[in-house]
Amino acid sequence: MPTKVLITGMSGLIGGLLKDHLQELGGYELTALNRSQVEGVRNHPADIADFDAIRPAFDGQDVVVHLAAYLGAQDWEGQHAGNVVGTYNVFEAARQAGVKRVIFASSGNAIRGFEFVSPYKEIASGKYDDVPDNFPMITHEQIRPEALYGAAKVWGEALGRHFSDDYDMSIICVRIGSVHRENRPMSVRENAIYLGHRDIANMLRLCIDAPKSVKYDVFFAVSNNKWNYRDLSHPKEVLGYEPQESADDNFFVA
Repeated sequence: MPTKVLITGMSGLIGGLLKDHLQELGGYELTALNRSQVEGVRNHPADIADFDAIRPAFDGQDVVVHLAAYLGAQDWEGQHAGNVVGTYNVFEAARQAGVKRVIFASSGNAIRGFEFVSPYKEIASGKYDDVPDNFPMITHEQIRPEALYGAAKVWGEALGRHFSDDYDMSIICVRIGSVHRENRPMSVRENAIYLGHRDIANMLRLCIDAPKSVKYDVFFAVSNNKWNYRDLSHPKEVLGYEPQESADDNFFVA
């Protein structure tokens, strides 16, 4: 039997990459929960801020991948509707429908505040000669959000912990790096946090197929970048994530 996967925000870049990857592999039955039509899959048109409108889409699903998000970094109204209320609605609809796993697209912005301090600010600004040979990697257990967007993503991770603990659901949070249609770093900062198309699609697929024993966890997702400061040992150990792409192949020089 194919794994039934509901994807919110499938019309976005990452949603499209995941759709194509899963369709190429086979063994997955996909549904898009989206405001706009997505070709080639079953569609449930609705806005995640409207609980009653989205609730029926979750019935019969095995896994939900929640990619829909509001990106306005400091717009509270948008953050509240899209990333606070919307994320709650997705988790609650999944709970009511008996969905056992939700994959939440968190963000590196949950820890981007570390870029205000050394040596991470030097890495982000490309002052590589000022970076020590050995520096501590930021781990999945750390939090230092940047902007309302980052704070809203931390809220989503905390909400996921609540749903996992109280309702016996598997909630996997992925702190996604920088993904662009051009599939290369678009700034000096992104030499560290670049995430390639193949790598993000594979990472999300690994989360979909993760063992049932993964009840709640947080993982960084970036590619194999020389100046990466986000710890990838955890997703490698738990999920078998091995990034295949690298910012170093298209290094951005200001």
